[in-house]
Amino acid sequence: MLPRTCIVLISLLCSFSPLGRAMLNLTLPGQHPNPEAVVQEVHRKVNASIARREMLQVSQKDQATCQTGNPIDDCWKCDPNWANNRQRLADCAIGFGQYAVGGKNGEFYLVTDSSDDDAVNPKPGTLRYAVIQTEPLWIVFPSNMLIKLSQELIFNSYKTLDGRGANVHIVGGGCITLQFISNVIIHNIHIHHCHPSGDTNVRSSPTHYGYRTKSDGDGISIFGSKDIWIDHCSLSHCKDGLIDAVMGSTGLTISNNYFSHHNEVMLLGHSDDYLPDTGMQVTIAFNHFGEKLVQRMPRCRRGYIHVVNNDYTQWEMYAIGGSGNPTINSQGNRYTAPLDPNAKEITKRVDTEEGKWKGWNWRTDGDIMVNGAIFVASGQGVEVKYEKAYSVEPKSAVLIDQLTMHAGALGVGGRDNNLGMWSTGPNGGGTDLDSGPDYTDDWSGSSGPLLPSTSTFLSLLIALSCLLFYKIHPTFML
Repeated sequence: MLPRTCIVLISLLCSFSPLGRAMLNLTLPGQHPNPEAVVQEVHRKVNASIARREMLQVSQKDQATCQTGNPIDDCWKCDPNWANNRQRLADCAIGFGQYAVGGKNGEFYLVTDSSDDDAVNPKPGTLRYAVIQTEPLWIVFPSNMLIKLSQELIFNSYKTLDGRGANVHIVGGGCITLQFISNVIIHNIHIHHCHPSGDTNVRSSPTHYGYRTKSDGDGISIFGSKDIWIDHCSLSHCKDGLIDAVMGSTGLTISNNYFSHHNEVMLLGHSDDYLPDTGMQVTIAFNHFGEKLVQRMPRCRRGYIHVVNNDYTQWEMYAIGGSGNPTINSQGNRYTAPLDPNAKEITKRVDTEEGKWKGWNWRTDGDIMVNGAIFVASGQGVEVKYEKAYSVEPKSAVLIDQLTMHAGALGVGGRDNNLGMWSTGPNGGGTDLDSGPDYTDDWSGSSGPLLPSTSTFLSLLIALSCLLFYKIHPTFML
């Protein structure tokens, strides 16, 4: 055993060095010792949800059922009182990010101010004021909002961003940065038109702010963090990646999202030579990779990546790429290749000779190949069928349609899934977003400004309802 003084010195060095902190991340309880067991558990939950749906269809004589077969949505969405039991969502994650508790058991914080004028001294009621707090918080939106960030939105640990029931768009500088933290849930948010920012001071906690160099302009940047769950978000039109996870990040689930209109969609891993990313473990499930995407869905460096039950509409260059010997386990996805005869291959080993990558563990199991799509597998046992007991084997495209039909942000401004503002019923109101052409999410189905709010009375009524159903800390009330 190391002497106590050595442990203290190592901890101090790691606290001052970003590289050291990321390497120390490998010793944290974010890396699962048996990734194949996590894969099996994902399939068990999917199969159980599908079985329940089929049983209900038979018992209800083909009447519509809330059950979709998607274990995440079936966990909370069928509860007619979900709006008054929001923190149930924290029990619904699957895969490597299943331990992300977010702001569970914390106070509810209402975002009542969409402004972001001061990145050092944010006002109470703003989103920035909420995410920097040290205590667990469940952050909700009583009205529709367009939040134009002035700088990176730097989160603290144990936060849930819950946009259900509202049409919430985050755009501008940054956008979202998760750096050396843990336990964050981001749910039901539109994130788009993010551009580089920085060269200024930004606050990251109530007691600390510091100088930030130029950011890349990612939609969500995950840096040396663990236990992160990104679910039901719509991401598009960012300067760099839509989601990037680097520097020893692990314990991530990226699920039920809709990706569109972007070049380099998702990067997992800092570099081929960065050894801590060997411990990276990511689940990518039930996402829809939609129109006008080019590459990196994802692009992996090291780590174990489970890609399961996603719908790849098309790509221009390739879908899944990698270098540095990552493990890629592709199961039950639908890959629809583009018309370009030179872009039919799903996979790409980036800047690596075949003699090196032929031993990498890249496998396909139960995937649906459409329009000539080709998955080039590699590694030991390529010609042997992987164990089917835990695999989802779609018999037709109907299953993929069912699992991904609600991908992206739910409700107003999202797909037609009847999830209204703070309730499960349809919402006739619009938004108070003043978006112009530069901040219009194409998936909202409109190329013009979004609709105005119905009335101030509605917002007041919603806020009063929140006070009745939730315990809100007085510090966060305006």
